[in-house]
Amino acid sequence: MVNEIVKAVAKKANLSEPIAQIAVDTALSMLKTKLPPALGSSLSAFLSADSGSGSGSHHNPLEDITGALGGLLGKK
Repeated sequence: MVNEIVKAVAKKANLSEPIAQIAVDTALSMLKTKLPPALGSSLSAFLSADSGSGSGSHHNPLEDITGALGGLLGKK
C-alpha cells in the first residue's frame, strides 16, 4: 500500500520515487504520532497489509480505523 502511495505522490508532485518515499514516510510518521494510539496502530496495520492477497478471511485493519474514528466521534 505504501508503495502505491509513493508512486502516486511521485507522479502527482513530479518527484523522484526516493524523494517521494521520504515525503510519504515523514507524513505517515507524523500522522501516527498525532493520531490516538488505536488509530495509529490501525493505520500502520492497514498500510502494511498486502492489498494483493485476499481470501477475505483475515482481519481487516480498515475496520479498526473506522471503528476507532466512530468511537472518537461518540459512536459505538
